[in-house]
Amino acid sequence: MQNKHWSQVEYLHETHRNPNIHIKGTSSYYSNAWTGNFEDSVVRYLYGDEYSLKTWEPAWEIDQLYIGSHVCIAAEAVILMGGNHTHRMDWFSLYPFLESITEAYKMKGDTVIGDGAWIGMRAMIMPGVTIGEGAVIASGSIVSKDVAPYSIVAGNPAKWMKNRFSDEVIAQLLALNLYDLSHEQFKQLQPFLTQQDMPALMATYAELIG
Repeated sequence: MQNKHWSQVEYLHETHRNPNIHIKGTSSYYSNAWTGNFEDSVVRYLYGDEYSLKTWEPAWEIDQLYIGSHVCIAAEAVILMGGNHTHRMDWFSLYPFLESITEAYKMKGDTVIGDGAWIGMRAMIMPGVTIGEGAVIASGSIVSKDVAPYSIVAGNPAKWMKNRFSDEVIAQLLALNLYDLSHEQFKQLQPFLTQQDMPALMATYAELIG
């Protein structure tokens, strides 16, 4: 077996197996050089892997994981899902007794990682969180609340550090729905996405879309 190298990545659409994980497009990746693959190493406590499908029937609605287009997930990140949320803090005992496991479970909701987001090395995403388009999660952060588009968060718990652009530019970027364009359209805009000239991007977008 060939050794993995840090310069190589795992494209999620190529290794996707779990029916409760939804991958948009063919560009999102995980830097898997130091771990196993994405679904075995990063995604935790989500029904739908080979073992859980063969072993038990879920007693509750399964939370879903949605990953947008052009998402970058760095090495050893963790995405916690809701399958282990059977530790009721409002009960005297936190222990997940099988006799009351259904009542113990509290769904946290779906987890969404927006288009163009960047998840830093060893960051942890808690269940039910939505990470906005173009957001940056700093390395080692623990994200327990939603993250606004094009913002940067860091720390434990993760807190807002700054926005990547002005409010005006962020609003313009979100209005373009860049990651919903066709592959051909996005490719034509790509040179303008790797710079900071908003008027040029807007003008080219207008010509492209008509």
